[in-house]
Amino acid sequence: MITLTGKKVSEGIAIGKLSFYKRDSKEIRRIYVKDVEKEVQRFQKARQKGIQELKTLCDTAAKEVGEANAAIFEMQQMILEDQDFVDQITNIIVEQKLNAEYAIQSAAENFISVAMAGDKNYVQGHDADIKDVANRILRILARAWKDKMLTDEPFVLATGELYPSEAVQLDKTKVLGFVTRYGTINSHTAVLARTKGIPSVIGLGEALKKDYEGKTILVDGFEGKVYIEPDYTTITKMKQKQDANHTQVQNLERLKGKENITQSGQKIDVCANIGSREDIENVLRCDAGGIGLFRSEFLYMENGMKLPTEEQQFQAYKLAAESMGAKKVVIRTADLGGDKTAECLDLGEDSNPAIGYRGIRVSMDKEDIFKTQLRAILRASAFGNISIMFPMITSIEEVTWAKDMLQKAKKELKNEKTAYDEEIPVGVMIETPAAVMISGELAREVDFFSIGTNDLSQFTLGMDRQNAKIDRFYNPHHPALLKMIRIITNNVHLEGKHISVCGDMAADLELTEYLIQLGIDELSVAPNQVLGLRKKIREIQ
Repeated sequence: MITLTGKKVSEGIAIGKLSFYKRDSKEIRRIYVKDVEKEVQRFQKARQKGIQELKTLCDTAAKEVGEANAAIFEMQQMILEDQDFVDQITNIIVEQKLNAEYAIQSAAENFISVAMAGDKNYVQGHDADIKDVANRILRILARAWKDKMLTDEPFVLATGELYPSEAVQLDKTKVLGFVTRYGTINSHTAVLARTKGIPSVIGLGEALKKDYEGKTILVDGFEGKVYIEPDYTTITKMKQKQDANHTQVQNLERLKGKENITQSGQKIDVCANIGSREDIENVLRCDAGGIGLFRSEFLYMENGMKLPTEEQQFQAYKLAAESMGAKKVVIRTADLGGDKTAECLDLGEDSNPAIGYRGIRVSMDKEDIFKTQLRAILRASAFGNISIMFPMITSIEEVTWAKDMLQKAKKELKNEKTAYDEEIPVGVMIETPAAVMISGELAREVDFFSIGTNDLSQFTLGMDRQNAKIDRFYNPHHPALLKMIRIITNNVHLEGKHISVCGDMAADLELTEYLIQLGIDELSVAPNQVLGLRKKIREIQ
């Protein structure tokens, strides 16, 4: 038995024969052409056919994996409609008098370089999508060029890298799981694998050898491990793991569409926390009541050296709003600082980052960046039920300043005749003892509260929750913390406002009944925890 370790992408167990994806690779040669106009027309005809194919694929994907993930192919259409990309290909054909295939390959490589430099934000970090688009046009130009697999029986797919358009078309009745040499856990392919529920492990490197073709392979998507020719003990153990997970998932799936209501009739909202647009489809799949916390700082953390533009942020927030329909989407402005650093923003050194330069404090110091984000959120609010929430609030002055900035952003958009929700709800995160003590005053300034129990716990206990040395002292059920939550809830309800819990405590099933008894209006957890929490709520007497 050979064990390979990669990155887990989609949970589950798959056992079957290994089959490598046979992507027919036609050699691209540099060929001189006499009639450049004819060659340009040949390229344009293939480009238009590619756009039509992607539109069809987008419609199909929307039915199979949801609109949020189908947006991948809308982005690929944008690449084919990008004038810079089209001009690069045309110029190579006309000026160098070279064939369309060579021009496409050269332009795609250059386009990837430009995206890496940050000039093309909408495709930054999505090299596979650019290659996928180029591959599509080359296939159309070649006409008879097709991709194939060697077996018609159910199998585990192996490849160097799987493109999104290939991943979305995987037949779950045939593809038991897939493994790759390369790829990232945040790629569109990875998102599609999770959405389709295909167990998969990526990033196995050159250890995934062609010699393993036809051998029995076991994919452990829970641990990110792959076993070649697994022994009896390993197979037995994994089948037990598979059966247990299948039973648990089936039981929870029956709760979709059910209310979050105790046996005594008390209802509570259950929403989901997300960090990026890739998480949106999971919120829909888990039947959450909305997005209770969109951690917008991840848009900054994942954007490399360049700050995310207003347009880039707007597209992410708009997708969330449109995907949720009438359901709420609470976008927290960037809570950068502490352990959440971003290459695009130099926050300097901080001797105690957890209680230092972070959250609203960074926003107050970098007004232009903050206003850009507010504009993006406001623009997106015209497309759904969006709320804004400010992090790490410790004073009324901070809230007043943030609301003033919001008014300035509104005024700019109004002057530009850009639509937005003029009555967009405004809330704050309660994460510090200071905010707890002035929660009554804060409740008169905003529309809703969300308790960030992770930070509130460490600030209340004076303990860094990431310090392994004090794990045995760290008590998320500490009486002082529970009393604080009761104080906040009472103060908020006295003002007739809404309150949620969005930290780890929201998913702590030992505390679910206590939080409901306190009168918490909403619990917001990771998407995969929604149905488990619903089950717990419905079991409470």
